[in-house]
Amino acid sequence: MSTAEMTMDATARRGGVRALWAGNPQAVVQRGLVAARSSSWVVVVSGFFEPVFYLLSMGIGLGAMVGPVTTSGGVEVPYAAFIAPALLAVSAMNGAIYDSTWNVFFKLNYGKLYEGMLATSLGPLDVALGEILYALLRGLLYATGFMIIMQFLGLNLAWTAILAIPAVLLIAFGFASLGMAVTSYMKTFQQMDWINIVLLPMFLFSATLYPITVYPDWVQGIIQAFPLWHAVELIRGLTTGSLQPVMWVHVFYFVVMIAVGLVFTTKRLRALFLD
Repeated sequence: MSTAEMTMDATARRGGVRALWAGNPQAVVQRGLVAARSSSWVVVVSGFFEPVFYLLSMGIGLGAMVGPVTTSGGVEVPYAAFIAPALLAVSAMNGAIYDSTWNVFFKLNYGKLYEGMLATSLGPLDVALGEILYALLRGLLYATGFMIIMQFLGLNLAWTAILAIPAVLLIAFGFASLGMAVTSYMKTFQQMDWINIVLLPMFLFSATLYPITVYPDWVQGIIQAFPLWHAVELIRGLTTGSLQPVMWVHVFYFVVMIAVGLVFTTKRLRALFLD
């Protein structure tokens, strides 16, 4: 390539659609799958067992003493059937967050992989979308396995439970896109601990283990701003057959979450490596 051609290529990369998108996010996904072959399978499956243990200990064990619980849709269900969809949402969140935060943090700050990717024809939107799609694979893996366990235990109470799988993908997409956007601003491992500080309260208070109605109204308003609460309510409505118009609000919440995450991640990668 001549000097003039290199100058023209660099100019094109700094502006216009080509600077953001080359239409090849699958290359990033393929690279992730190849790299995963050298990883320990124990690391991959470990995130799956945490919600399963919660289900067995809390839903099956403690559930024998708790009795039926009423959902926000007014449906009375066994305690295990109440927390199982919530743990399914948590499973999808954990799978997506792990790949879109810690893995991205290492690639961004230590492996310098994105700098190499963006030196090719790939744009920052290709990299962002490719990493998020790769994170979705883990979220889908966790969710599918957990759904099988729910079916085996008789905790899918309606045929609409099958729709929980695409709903889980939407949820995982939202968490992965926002997680990668946040991670792109992290510089140290100590800052990455903030992610766990946010995830733990969300898990404990997002109507996962008990109804949101146990809180005062002002606390309920705060909880309803959490993305995990929207995820739990969406999945719980599908698995219990309690379909309500408000479920479209939960869907819209994650659509916005995905859009915001992609926009911020794309802008951040472009600012770091192309401007």
